[in-house]
Amino acid sequence: MELVTDAAPARCADLLARGKVEAALVPIIEYQRIPDVRIIPGVCVGSHSAVRSVVLVSKYDDLKKISKVALDASSRTSQALVKIVFREFLGVEPEWKSCRPDLQTMLENNDAALLIGDPAMKLSPQDVHVFDLASLWRRFTNTGFVFAMWMASASGLEAVSGIDFAGARDEGLEQVDRIVSDYENEVPLSREELRKYLTDNITFQLDESLEQGMRLYFELALKHGLIDKNKALQFVTSR
Repeated sequence: MELVTDAAPARCADLLARGKVEAALVPIIEYQRIPDVRIIPGVCVGSHSAVRSVVLVSKYDDLKKISKVALDASSRTSQALVKIVFREFLGVEPEWKSCRPDLQTMLENNDAALLIGDPAMKLSPQDVHVFDLASLWRRFTNTGFVFAMWMASASGLEAVSGIDFAGARDEGLEQVDRIVSDYENEVPLSREELRKYLTDNITFQLDESLEQGMRLYFELALKHGLIDKNKALQFVTSR
């Protein structure tokens, strides 16, 4: 089995879809787009409230005033999420444009910009309004939101059967202080803020609220034409 450790989630989805890997940490929307995959149970990248690293930066404090939105081209799950927020909960359909994640460029000809990951974490908002996407989802649905999960191809179940994904998650959480040390010079947040991000803003364990939110997300993605079908959740079963 090949081990790829430096791929962004969108590239992980492509590798899994092309059969280049047996398992990958994948944007959750790709579960509905990649055929013959199963979800690794219990382990996720999600948030119960403010996620901090997935935001909509707006020129307006009223989302209903937004008519043009620039979307971070590296996003998949979050692009669908922001469209659901506008279509389902706000009753507004802005123009959408996919862009590189550069805020200044994105806002030149648009009212708002979707940013994820480091660009979102490195924001120094001035004269703009920042809306946390997980917080918006919580406000409208009262559920948590899952951004990504480990998935395995149906043909690769044997290869991943011996991997303890939950154990790897727990081992990683035990190393939070070391991870903070590795990243404190890359993200303009204090050690305390980085630690809070990894332990409070992000959750790595799938619970009932997160699973409920994921199911609702898929229902609404289908309703608004963002996926072609809403297949039932199929989890990898332990032996």
